[in-house]
Amino acid sequence: MEKTTLKIKGMTGENCMVIVRTALLELNGVLAVEVHLKEGNAKVTYDKNEVSSSDIQKVVEKQGYEVEV
Repeated sequence: MEKTTLKIKGMTGENCMVIVRTALLELNGVLAVEVHLKEGNAKVTYDKNEVSSSDIQKVVEKQGYEVEV
């Protein structure tokens, strides 16, 4: 089990948090997600044998947000 924190730019409200959380949880291998609007980040726990940190970043970017790892 691995953990990563993504810095996410462009989240403006509750709906953005739901979009990011839902998209991440749909990835096979993502076990838990905490999205924090005020801090502008998402903490992701995942199985590195099933999904990579690059895949996690890409799914957030696909939702229209900019990501820094």
